[in-house]
Amino acid sequence: MTQLDLVSPTLFGLEGVCAQELKRMDAKNVRAENGRVLWDYTPESLVRANLCLRTGERVLLRLGRFSAPDFDALYDGTHALSWEEFIPREGAFPIRCRSVDSKLTSQQRCTAVVKAAVGDRLGRAYGLEQLPETGAEYAIRLFIMNDVAELYLDATGPSLHKRGYRAMSVIAPLRETLAAGMVLLSRYHGKGPLRDPFCGSGTIPIEAAMIARNRAPGLDRSFSAQRWAWLPSRLWLEEADRAMDLEYDGDYDIEGSDVDPQAVELARANAVKAGVEELCRFRVADATRFAPPEPAGRVVTNPPYGERILEKREAEGLYAAFGRAWKAVPEGWGLSLLSSHTEFERTFGRKADKKRKLYNGPLKCDLFLYNI
Repeated sequence: MTQLDLVSPTLFGLEGVCAQELKRMDAKNVRAENGRVLWDYTPESLVRANLCLRTGERVLLRLGRFSAPDFDALYDGTHALSWEEFIPREGAFPIRCRSVDSKLTSQQRCTAVVKAAVGDRLGRAYGLEQLPETGAEYAIRLFIMNDVAELYLDATGPSLHKRGYRAMSVIAPLRETLAAGMVLLSRYHGKGPLRDPFCGSGTIPIEAAMIARNRAPGLDRSFSAQRWAWLPSRLWLEEADRAMDLEYDGDYDIEGSDVDPQAVELARANAVKAGVEELCRFRVADATRFAPPEPAGRVVTNPPYGERILEKREAEGLYAAFGRAWKAVPEGWGLSLLSSHTEFERTFGRKADKKRKLYNGPLKCDLFLYNI
């Protein structure tokens, strides 16, 4: 088998953070590109990334890349791949397609062409006119950009940001992968206090607690590749044991607060589901009166933007009030604040030392960094 690639799509702006994570996992030949990170495939790395990756959205095994300016080329390129090495006789292979800036604009027809090509190849390999597709799922993802097609097997299933601890949420929740990225960009690794004065359903403190403890975020969920016949099942147990052996013991000073008592109760419930209720605490408090007694620490937070929850004018008033409170905070504190508001710095009352472009789903934001 030729060397294959693993690929993890990311939210735009988190590619470098995800690449650093993978390097710490001993992944080889890590390359960050716009919206994704690639590295060399090994069975161990596929399993480890699914269990341990905090900022990637999923893990894909890239089986082929070829020019596809028309449907004939798409069929031929797909049919040439050795699908029988990966999909067994009874394997189900649903297909999802996305096409960007390419001549093949009909995603429905692209999906049908790939389905026919894979089916013809597997049918010939297994001596069947019709494949049963009654077994485990080997989901295929087709991505075409600038007339170049890439075909993947989806090793993850539901996206990696679905950790399993947030069954319910407040309005406009922050994706778990983005929350983890914000904590990592703040350079918080468990030392000193961390505060989130706009905690909502608790995603940032919970992700910070898992980072402080070095707890793998995927230990409490399942993955599509666990049912793949050719991937040794022992690897999942070995990698889970390895991840648990790397966890740290210790007490951490992590707190989330919110003016909404219902949000605080939900955050506590989510922390219990995540198994970090002893590592972080939550309380009802007004962020505009934020005044930490400790001399130094980190604030990582995601206040309302205006587009989603509050009217723009209300959001500006909130930023101004928080900015006034921040002026009294000791200089040893650093702030990492995510907002899509184009006038945040003006209303907050201070220009950021550094800004980092991030996306909260489709919403373009900036991570405003102070004293980091």
